[in-house]
Amino acid sequence: AQLTAEQQKRFHAIACDVSSQESVDTAFDWIIKVLGGVDILINNAGIFAAGQASTQDPVELERVLQINVMGTVYCTQRAFKSMKERNFDGHVVVVNSVLGHSIPMTFGNNQPPRLSIYPSSKYAVTALTEILRQEFRGLNTKIKITSVSPGLTDTEIVPDVFKGEKTPILKSEDVSSCILFTLSTPPHMQVHEIIVKPLLGE
Repeated sequence: AQLTAEQQKRFHAIACDVSSQESVDTAFDWIIKVLGGVDILINNAGIFAAGQASTQDPVELERVLQINVMGTVYCTQRAFKSMKERNFDGHVVVVNSVLGHSIPMTFGNNQPPRLSIYPSSKYAVTALTEILRQEFRGLNTKIKITSVSPGLTDTEIVPDVFKGEKTPILKSEDVSSCILFTLSTPPHMQVHEIIVKPLLGE
């Protein structure tokens, strides 16, 4: 969708490598200096490296964990700090995955799965989200945190082989509508988890 002229004035694109704490700090320092602070954080960065964890290059596995898990940690720490220092009841959204809740047996004919360490990274994110929720409460804030776990979604991270016409698949707009719903909830209400899958899929 096209942004209106007014929206374009309020849209700022900043390069940030979430696997690097230094890069994250640089981005958040700019946000705080120029915009005054963080009200909402959407952790959406993630990668998938197909293969088998039993044989894959450990460097590839480490990169998946660094981006999917530690990237979420780095960004959430900075956003939480900004919210708490301003006594602002903000909202952290974590774009998770159904693979952070269960791992389906989808490969027949004795073929090994190619999900590798990706589900492990998302299980870690599921646990991290709940720990953060308890910490936010224990630190006497009303900052919300929500995990949104979509099934197969038509994004760059999904190999083209899964994007056939007969494959039930979500659109990125479906996921964003879930995020917008969580952000629209009243102050007394917190959505802990949304799991969304394509109809007749998975």
